[in-house]
Amino acid sequence: MNVNDTDDDLTTRTGFRFHVRHATPQDGAMVAEFFKHVTPEDLRFRFLSGMKAVSHERLAEMTRIDDPHIVNFLALSPNETLLAVAMLATDEDDQRGEVALTIRDDFKHQGISWEVLAHICRYAQRHKITSIESIESRENHSAIELERDMGFKALDYDDDPTLVLLRRELDTADVADMVRG
Repeated sequence: MNVNDTDDDLTTRTGFRFHVRHATPQDGAMVAEFFKHVTPEDLRFRFLSGMKAVSHERLAEMTRIDDPHIVNFLALSPNETLLAVAMLATDEDDQRGEVALTIRDDFKHQGISWEVLAHICRYAQRHKITSIESIESRENHSAIELERDMGFKALDYDDDPTLVLLRRELDTADVADMVRG
């Protein structure tokens, strides 16, 4: 995957404007600061564990640029406040991608998650990725609702009844014309 086409200026349905770009190793301190503004519940939903803080190793993973199958996205306000972090990781054939997204608590309910996820879907489609998946806790109702509104289908997740797999096929979807929910 090519990280050179990750950058874009986006506007939410509420009129909030922000910029999305790929993360770099130099963004580590900013990403660490970001997670101080994420609720413990959202931290649990993002990593599907009970971690209290994001480790240095995880932060390094979220800002690396040397893996051709992983792109990390940052959403920044006009004053450079980090609003959201997201990751798209693909399989070895770059056909199926998994997405994970976290938004800063004090910027929720402004349409940022919708626009970032739509941006990632468009990016994936440009790179011929045929489906995107997200693994969610069944308790994460807002993420599940958002993904369903964007055309993701909910499926049982293997043998873990606490999780749900959401999948969106991209080969026939026209993500540029997605209708906002």
